[in-house]
Amino acid sequence: MNANIIDALPARAGHFRLESGYHTDVWLTLDALFVNPRETAPLITALADRIGPHHVTAICGSLVGGAFLAQALALELGTEFYFSEPVPSNGGAQMFSAEYRLPGALRSRIRGHRVALIDDVISAGSSVRATAVALAEAGASIAVVGALFLLGRIGLDHFADRSIPVESLGQREFTLWDPSSCPLCAAAVPLEDPLR
Repeated sequence: MNANIIDALPARAGHFRLESGYHTDVWLTLDALFVNPRETAPLITALADRIGPHHVTAICGSLVGGAFLAQALALELGTEFYFSEPVPSNGGAQMFSAEYRLPGALRSRIRGHRVALIDDVISAGSSVRATAVALAEAGASIAVVGALFLLGRIGLDHFADRSIPVESLGQREFTLWDPSSCPLCAAAVPLEDPLR
């Protein structure tokens, strides 16, 4: 069942730049995860069972997929739901330059909460890293990071280095390259816009 989470997603081969700045040769259409709520419901319950022992008082996910999942988990666990949204960044092509913020009305409400920080799928973890910064600035603590699936180890290792547990329903290897060592760049393969 766990491998099917990723295997069932539409995938496209090519040369892509992820939000983190890393390059990859596969683009997964994650929005397809939430098309059929009945199919997703058992996955949400399974992830809630892993997050529950961390005794969180709030769930927060980044728009779009992380927020969909976070809201469903908050309902399942009986906690408050929060979300972050991307903001324009001045970081350009720098690694991990993405910025996310909590809407103004939510910043003061989340202060003091033990938060489960959620995304649908984590590879390098750009949106969860940026949301973690926003949560810390708002006075919340991160008790656990959760995802339906982990791709590679970059995001997982980032939170492990900070002693923050990560819960997921599965993990598999995923090829990510720093732009300076990307073999597709070296071969002059043009970057593609995955949304086209």
